[in-house]
Amino acid sequence: MSIVFVILGAVLVLWGADRLTDGATALAVKLNIPQIVIGLTIVAFGTSMPEFFVSMASAVKGTSDMALGNIVGSNIFNTLMIVGVSAAVAPMVISKNTVRKDMVFAMVAALMLMVMCLDNELSRIDAILLFIVFIIFMVYTLRMAKDKNEEEETQIKTMNGWLAAGLMLLGLACLIVGSNIFVDGATKIAKSLGVSDAVIGLTIVACGTSLPELATSVVAAKKGRAAIAIGNVIGSNVLNILMIVGITGMIIPMDLHGITWIDMTVMTVGMLILWGFSYTKFKIERWEGFVLTFIFVAYMCWLVYNAVR
Repeated sequence: MSIVFVILGAVLVLWGADRLTDGATALAVKLNIPQIVIGLTIVAFGTSMPEFFVSMASAVKGTSDMALGNIVGSNIFNTLMIVGVSAAVAPMVISKNTVRKDMVFAMVAALMLMVMCLDNELSRIDAILLFIVFIIFMVYTLRMAKDKNEEEETQIKTMNGWLAAGLMLLGLACLIVGSNIFVDGATKIAKSLGVSDAVIGLTIVACGTSLPELATSVVAAKKGRAAIAIGNVIGSNVLNILMIVGITGMIIPMDLHGITWIDMTVMTVGMLILWGFSYTKFKIERWEGFVLTFIFVAYMCWLVYNAVR
């Protein structure tokens, strides 16, 4: 039954995130908000909603290791698995802006979180600092966007304002209910297997909340729209740490014992390797994608080995 709850919760969370994003986007169009602002805020936040609600639910239920494990694991999955598989499918050309701005923010965020967790706790002050950097990131991103012309207009479905608001509420309800069911199921599985909340957060929870990004990025890479795909992945990494950990930590300070320095190092070094691959030719070759994927598989094998021994 716990496995059923995990699957049901994941479906509700992912479906709810889509409905919330669709409704919010349509409502923003009704209010004549510029499309570039919609893309950089509502759509970007929408892709991070599963991680946000699952981490918040985990923290509220007293499983802080699962909450942070979800974020660290999602970032590792995004950086190594999603980019790795996408590049293995088709070499990815990356925009200079992503390499010079988004990836730098992602590395700074990873280093900040790593340093903050050295004492095995994330205090409210730590969370406030993360959120301040998040605000700086968003202000900078929006200013940069206004200085550029939109390369292409994204087709957004139009709908009645009341319908859009209703869709937002339905999506929000699914996110809240689904995240609670998901966390309950994952926690019971961890206890039955004798595995720590941190490991479950780093594996099952993290991969489950990041599956939409994997599917979207692989399809985008096959269609030759790699810049959009990797931009979304790196942006998600920044939001996961600065926004999600920031907000969650401000509400509920977290004591951390299951997240190790190796987990944090893999997250940070993985981002550094990706930046190195990208900076050379602003392109990730197919062999580099296989290297990233191999590192992810090796890390997962290490986690499983330590969990069952």
